[in-house]
Amino acid sequence: MKNKTVTAIIVAAGNSTRFGQGKNKNLFEINEKPIISYSIETFDKSTKINDIILVIKPDEKEYFEGIVKNIDLKKELKYVNGGSTRMESVYNALKVTNSDIVIIHDGARPKIREEYIDKCLEQMEEFKGTTVAVKAKDTIKICDDNGVVLETTKRANTYLIQTPQCFERETLVKLHERFKGNEEITDDCMVLEKGGYKIKVVEGDYTNIKVTTFDDLHLVEE
Repeated sequence: MKNKTVTAIIVAAGNSTRFGQGKNKNLFEINEKPIISYSIETFDKSTKINDIILVIKPDEKEYFEGIVKNIDLKKELKYVNGGSTRMESVYNALKVTNSDIVIIHDGARPKIREEYIDKCLEQMEEFKGTTVAVKAKDTIKICDDNGVVLETTKRANTYLIQTPQCFERETLVKLHERFKGNEEITDDCMVLEKGGYKIKVVEGDYTNIKVTTFDDLHLVEE
């Protein structure tokens, strides 16, 4: 990691359909502070991060600019328009940075800690991609399209994947272009997996949840 530049990409361009409030969940407040502010502030404080890219919908830029204006930023922050899918949104951000490493985070995970950033970046000496994750507490069943169980995972080796996720930018760009439009891909780790690369999991914790429904706001309030 010595002498390598790192860009943080915060994704906040989703439709928030399951949130059900007719508004981007990243703009809602937890403890009188917008959800997106927590992620921006954490990356801004990290000494490992050079700059930040915030991926948003074009028609919401004014709202995000108002939030960012109230943060005492030390690092450069750029806005990038999101796409119709998360994969497109990330790719749009990848195209506007030349950093060696990118660390990608869901804006709706306000409980991000600097230690997650550090842990992911430490593993980039050996791997092309790393992600924060937690061990599954429950037994996980793999089912077919009809809900019939095909197999049961070994719980000790089963992880629930979170963000941040960290990647060598050049490798990720090439694989995004190779697998563009693949609807099976749900996160950037899968992009590398399909390209034949190994992903290193680093332990996070169960508080690092993604705000998905309106009720989730209560789970992350301090």
